[in-house]
Amino acid sequence: MTSNQFMFLLFSAVIVIFSILTVTSRRILRAATFLLFVLVSTAGLYFLLKYNFLAAIQLTLYAGGIVVLIIFSILLTSHIAEKLPTASLMKKWPAAMVALVGAALCIVVILQYNFPGSVGSTELVNVTDIGENLISYGRHGYALPFEVISVLLLAAMIGAIVLAKKRKD
Repeated sequence: MTSNQFMFLLFSAVIVIFSILTVTSRRILRAATFLLFVLVSTAGLYFLLKYNFLAAIQLTLYAGGIVVLIIFSILLTSHIAEKLPTASLMKKWPAAMVALVGAALCIVVILQYNFPGSVGSTELVNVTDIGENLISYGRHGYALPFEVISVLLLAAMIGAIVLAKKRKD
């Protein structure tokens, strides 16, 4: 077994284990911490595939930004010690069946798809072009979608804080 195969198996195992822990944890702060491990391991897979830019974005945007924002919101609403209620058996079985059907569907589609190799020549991409596209509002720009998503996340976070802070009198 090569070191790349070992690292792939390690990152995959961490992603699977901590993903399960994220959705089954009854404490919300622990679930957010488990989500952080999943996102960092995903960045590790990107580094392993030599997608360094995507891995850096994964670390800074998701692991560094979103998870910190989620943890900050949890600490701000003071619901750290609360445990989420245990799901009933009537909710666990349908959820498990949907998860198994979804996993089976994904496996079947991946195994039946014929992945073609690259035939043509690859174009060299300049780092300047990537940077200009990231800050551009034009046709191939990413600035506008990023701003829309950031406003949407801000609105969702404010709504979650307002709902969590309401008193049940």
